[in-house]
Amino acid sequence: MTPGPTAAAPRSRWYRCTTALAALTVTAVILTGGATAAHADPTVDEIERQIDADWNRLEPVIERHNATRQDLAVKRREADALAARIAPLQQQVDAAMARVGALAARAYKGGSVRAVNALLGSGSPGEVVEQLGLLDRYAHYQQQDVRQASELRDELVAARNVLERTIAQLTRTETELAAKRRQIDAEIDRLQRLRLRAYDSGGGGPLRPAPCPASYPGGAAGTAVKFACAQIGKPYAWGAEGPNAYDCSGLMLAAWARAGVLLPHNAARQRQVTASVSRAVLRPGDLVFYYRDLHHVGMYVGDGWVVHASRAGQPVKMKPLDSSPIHSFGRPG
Repeated sequence: MTPGPTAAAPRSRWYRCTTALAALTVTAVILTGGATAAHADPTVDEIERQIDADWNRLEPVIERHNATRQDLAVKRREADALAARIAPLQQQVDAAMARVGALAARAYKGGSVRAVNALLGSGSPGEVVEQLGLLDRYAHYQQQDVRQASELRDELVAARNVLERTIAQLTRTETELAAKRRQIDAEIDRLQRLRLRAYDSGGGGPLRPAPCPASYPGGAAGTAVKFACAQIGKPYAWGAEGPNAYDCSGLMLAAWARAGVLLPHNAARQRQVTASVSRAVLRPGDLVFYYRDLHHVGMYVGDGWVVHASRAGQPVKMKPLDSSPIHSFGRPG
């Protein structure tokens, strides 16, 4: 007799639990796209917005830091000047006090009494009175000189003490601001590395093939260059100076107007009113003038790139610095 099929042995509770857990894990992996899937890197636009936000936090710190350093330098010069005035006054007080001390020592030894007896015993009564008057005035002036010198010295010392307290406070503030600046700088450096990686992978697109600006300068130039970069993609329109379209000089006018610098709406005239700079010291925000007749202008944004409004049918975009014949460079402000 052929034996029938053997019944499957019952599964243990442990086996059933582990099988269910494995099924849940597979389901979770499918739903999430893989247990080890990395978070997507932020886009160029997201990075640019974050850098702008961090820069807006950093720039006031930089300006406060600069102002504090200037105040500190002024107060230190004032303290040095006061110290220079106090030193001779102290010498004057010391000399006067030495003279007073000498007079007191002679009086203690009887020298002054003998001098008075000598005065009384010689000459006419009028001469004696006159000499005694001179001695009295001399003693009065001596006391007055000591008092005036001492008072002025004490006044200057008090002023110096106030200055030294101010200097100590400014020094603490400078240290705190420097620490905060380093912290924000480190965050911007991190974002800048992400930014460069995104551009290297083509994330900036054809109009923005490189970071714009390449770095973030402070002050008016920083305001102007950030504004110019933000206009990338807007259309060209002859005679336009924003906010929806620009021609070449209109873009420069609008960008530097944001920084409080007025420029004429003409490339050749912008060349006339800006300070000439050499290529060696070119920095973001400087204007780049093209062609012998100065009929085109763009803004240098760093690392060999210019942002400009080129011609009808082409939006505001970036181009290599040397892609057209350069006439000269100008620095507004």
